[in-house]
Amino acid sequence: MSGAERPSQHGLFKALGPGLLFAATAVGVSHLVQSTRAGAGYGVALLGLILLVNVIKYPAFRFGPQYSAATGHSLLEGYRRQGRWALVVYGVLTVGTMFTVQAVVAVVTAGLVIATTGITTSPIVISGVLVGLCGALLAVGRYQLLDRITKVLVVVLTLSTLVATALVLPRVDWGGPWWLGSADFDPKTIFFIAALVGWMPSAFDVAVWQSLWTLAKRDATGHAPSLREAMTDFHIGYIGTACLAVCFVLLGAGIMHGSGTQFSPNAGQFAGQIIGLYSQTLGQWARPVIGVAATAVMFSTTLAVVDGFPRALSALVERFRGPEQIDEKEAQRGRARTTYWVALAVMFVGSMLVLVFLLKSLKALVDIATTLSFLTAPVLAVLNHRAVLSRDVPEDCRPRRWLVALSWVSIVSLGAFALYYLVLRYG
Repeated sequence: MSGAERPSQHGLFKALGPGLLFAATAVGVSHLVQSTRAGAGYGVALLGLILLVNVIKYPAFRFGPQYSAATGHSLLEGYRRQGRWALVVYGVLTVGTMFTVQAVVAVVTAGLVIATTGITTSPIVISGVLVGLCGALLAVGRYQLLDRITKVLVVVLTLSTLVATALVLPRVDWGGPWWLGSADFDPKTIFFIAALVGWMPSAFDVAVWQSLWTLAKRDATGHAPSLREAMTDFHIGYIGTACLAVCFVLLGAGIMHGSGTQFSPNAGQFAGQIIGLYSQTLGQWARPVIGVAATAVMFSTTLAVVDGFPRALSALVERFRGPEQIDEKEAQRGRARTTYWVALAVMFVGSMLVLVFLLKSLKALVDIATTLSFLTAPVLAVLNHRAVLSRDVPEDCRPRRWLVALSWVSIVSLGAFALYYLVLRYG
């Protein structure tokens, strides 16, 4: 597929979707929770770092849909062609993080449900119901329903966040420090930054998911997107998530920084504080509206994660069996669907166990999940880099030199930071 093809308006509309799924996945915990905590705790001092992280992590995220659009295969096929070891590495990293990731997004969504409705049911019970509901929706509508729900919910939260941010701008202390000084880099700050970087804008697992969603979109519409169409879809989602990260930092900085207010470790109270950021700027009338919008978007994040991990694991099992065929036989599709539901059931049980044993502090649980993603990021960045530069990708569809150079910067910087974190934490 030629990278020189110009995207038609009709073709772009058909390709649009995986990028918004990326946004739905990213705007959840990393934005509503971590970016807001960054603004509340450090004002605008971490704003530059968040933008820098979005730039540094850009290549590894881009390479997922780029590989799929260029080859017609998922990124996992790119891993398989590097050797079975690459599939083993990805499998170990995925199993090592998926239970905590699913637990975090589910319990944050549960907290928003509690804050919005006022019900007193345990967050663990609500989390289980939410994950079960997501599974039921995916059983009924599969990718098409996931795609449609996400488009609506992301637009609603984006518009409300932009309005709230515009109103809070006069309250932001623009005279505060714009970067952390050397004296500010104590272990506590380093550990928070590691957690922030881990899911900013999301974990690298999503690059694999987006490549699979790109193929699912192709199968659902019958339209194989050109490279430019796939990249346009990706950039809409990626740039949008970066802008929203800035908005959430400013909301935290404008309303909570310097106020002496601390985020609660309780899921319901924490979510109530997040909703309060909006109601304090838009007015109390907006509280139920924003509560519903924030809950809806976190639900879309939960839905995307409930689909993403099992979809990746079912594809991983198939890649262990053999190469990926663009026109898979019905037997292969049926086998993959069975693996998908088994993986979803295992993930449900594992994430519930994580909540039962670890849900003493929401902030601590979030930091565990995001830090695990931070530590695995350099490895996945290397696999993505190798895949998109392989001979399987047509030469005119491979990344340009500046992007290859940025990818190396990303791998080295993320690897060095992960090593420093481990030395500081356990040395």
